[in-house]
Amino acid sequence: MKSRIPLILLACGSFNPITNMHMRLFELARDHLHQTGGYQVIEGIISPVNDGYRKKGLVSARHRVAMAKLALETSDWIRVDPWESEQETWIETVKVLRHHYNESLRSLQSKKEFMKNKWPIERATEDSLSYQHSVLPELKLLCGADFLQTFKTPNLWKEEHITEVVEKFGLVCVSRAGSDPAQHIKESEFLSKFQHNIFLVKEWIQNEISATQIRYALRRGLSVKYLIPDSVIAYIAHHNIYTEESERKNEGDLLQPLKLHSTPVNPLND
Repeated sequence: MKSRIPLILLACGSFNPITNMHMRLFELARDHLHQTGGYQVIEGIISPVNDGYRKKGLVSARHRVAMAKLALETSDWIRVDPWESEQETWIETVKVLRHHYNESLRSLQSKKEFMKNKWPIERATEDSLSYQHSVLPELKLLCGADFLQTFKTPNLWKEEHITEVVEKFGLVCVSRAGSDPAQHIKESEFLSKFQHNIFLVKEWIQNEISATQIRYALRRGLSVKYLIPDSVIAYIAHHNIYTEESERKNEGDLLQPLKLHSTPVNPLND
């Protein structure tokens, strides 16, 4: 029987705030990848973006990380990682992928060292159980299907970063109503070249919860119960996070990647 490749799913984004839909993406992706027969999803990681991204209405990473931790208290395989948000400034997504991949390799090496130091009889009984953990893990970027279109936005991505993300790591894209990622890939010579490393997941129950709409409702005192976890609702109320003032934060600012990548970059219009 062919062993499955251990796989880690990483989602980068604002999570401003985290919603039930964000968490559903992980469940949908895991089901799909398991059904391929080739992968065993071993972990999901949510990585809130650094405050330096400068997106309009982006509240402090301290709050966004705290809300994500509360939301994931009931998950036994998805966790929030603050590393990206704790850097001195915003960093490119590809660097976040590299960091978490290197961390997964370090973790694997630690497990191997631990097994080496076990008594021979004890080690032998566990070898078959731990075999799959000796296989090098893969790390893929989990995203909504509309993420593919960001590759065409001038100056948002460096071309070499797009190549590394798609070729070295790979994408798991969950569809949304009105999006056609398969057509988008077909129309792009570049993405078509690496379509074997782009997994398209069908969202079988359409759910259009958006963090933008959640913030809009909160600013107007409307209920968001059953759209985000109760623990997150309580945290938002206690800290009075989403207000008219918070929504104006970074208003008029360019996103940090647009500032950094100001030299002309050819969009993938092929």
